[in-house]
Amino acid sequence: MTAEATNPPAPASGKGRKILKVLGLVMAGTGFAAAGFGAGFFYFANPLSPNQDVLALIQKPTETKAETEVALGEDGLPRKKVKPVPEKELFVTSYYTFPEALTTNLAESRRFLQLSVGLSTQYDETVIKNVETHKLALTSDILAVLASFTEAQASTKEGRDQLALALKEVINARLVLLEGFGGVEDVFFPSFVLQ
Repeated sequence: MTAEATNPPAPASGKGRKILKVLGLVMAGTGFAAAGFGAGFFYFANPLSPNQDVLALIQKPTETKAETEVALGEDGLPRKKVKPVPEKELFVTSYYTFPEALTTNLAESRRFLQLSVGLSTQYDETVIKNVETHKLALTSDILAVLASFTEAQASTKEGRDQLALALKEVINARLVLLEGFGGVEDVFFPSFVLQ
């Protein structure tokens, strides 16, 4: 055996160590940069808005992506379901309100009633024209009916409903007498003050 075979290899020179050290640092830096890039990509590349993130967290696990897309609008918020409108023949309702509020004493009372009277019809504009034409006679008839109601009747909803029905009947009776046709279908009280 020779002396050369038993000797361990000579350690690398100082230059070789520096190169290995620099190469290790470069590889470590590249690894850290790649890890940072990957984490940033996953953190910032989320395509969902915050609203969609919250909805995704609270959605039932049985929903499919297609169901989710149907439930959300383009803005990421839930859309309202559109209900179909039933198809049936509808008529235009016309309204008329007597321009002045009416004031009258109530039967068997010292109190008085001040109210506005409105009416509606689904017939053509002829009914409203007839009401305007005969406003004076209709106002007189309305005041007569109002004076026949008591304070107790005017104080309850049932009494006001009875009053509206009585006014409808008296208005239609006057219009039939003067024009041959009534046509008033409902009477309303836009204001109703019992004092």
